[in-house]
Amino acid sequence: MAYDVERIRARIPALAGGVAYFDGPGGTQTPDLVAAAIASALTSPLSNRARVTGAEINADDITLAARQAGADLVNGDPRGIAFGRSMTDITFDIARTLAQGWGPGDEIVVTRLDHDGNVRPWVTYAQRSGATLRWVDFDKATGVMALEDVTKLLNENTRLVAITGASNLLGTRPDLVAIGKAVHQTQALFYVDGVHLTAHAPVDMQAIGADFYVCSPYKFLGPHIGMLAASPALLETLHPDKLRPSTESVPDRFELGTLPYELLAGITAAVDVLADLVPGDEATMSRRDRIVRSMTALEAYEDELHVYLRAGLESVPGIRLY
Repeated sequence: MAYDVERIRARIPALAGGVAYFDGPGGTQTPDLVAAAIASALTSPLSNRARVTGAEINADDITLAARQAGADLVNGDPRGIAFGRSMTDITFDIARTLAQGWGPGDEIVVTRLDHDGNVRPWVTYAQRSGATLRWVDFDKATGVMALEDVTKLLNENTRLVAITGASNLLGTRPDLVAIGKAVHQTQALFYVDGVHLTAHAPVDMQAIGADFYVCSPYKFLGPHIGMLAASPALLETLHPDKLRPSTESVPDRFELGTLPYELLAGITAAVDVLADLVPGDEATMSRRDRIVRSMTALEAYEDELHVYLRAGLESVPGIRLY
């Protein structure tokens, strides 16, 4: 698979200055195609979503396209893709909604490897509901969280397990597939924070077994917004806080107020850029397949960069590598 890094860099104006942004948690820089899509949406006719006027249809089409793009990215169902202000905001909303069914005797599992965005919401609503918190530790020497560190905390009282797909501080990845299988053996829900993982590897939420998969498009060349992926059937069982006139349909009832259509257009463009990291075969391959091909090539390229970077850092006196 041809991964032409110079071709890709040329599409990102912020890289023209030659700066290397060693700031994964801060997000990626914006490709020109994403910026153009955002500007085009903002300057096109827009209204609240419906199928009557041109402005209504445009807003609806932008939203549906973003749902499909998000589904293609994580191998989800577009009917289960919802958007929010951020991953943290979405997680607080889901935690508040799920906690309606929690109480004393229930157990919620969180980890010390996770970003606080996938910890504090669960801690907050576990405490308010009277549920018990269980904490998963990780090996401080390696940054690895072993499967048995999770499974030893699971039992018939477990209601939800919240785990990162990859640490945004250390980069280590828990064995999500094995953890997901163990979680489902207890009939608990599996909530995966994919904010860091989604930018660096192909994601398949079906293979992972994630009941909920959340990510942040600004980490993978998109705008500052959050995305939730879940099965429509699961979302149908949940009743989030909403305004009385708001729709009861799924996934719309998980989105408060008018959506930022320009940012949704940016998500679609970002996913298209990812699919085109390794160009070609647009007529014969699905966007999902091209995303997997491109992200697999990206992951391999980043592995090469890691070897190069590590060798260079090891040669610098006073630097300690873990």
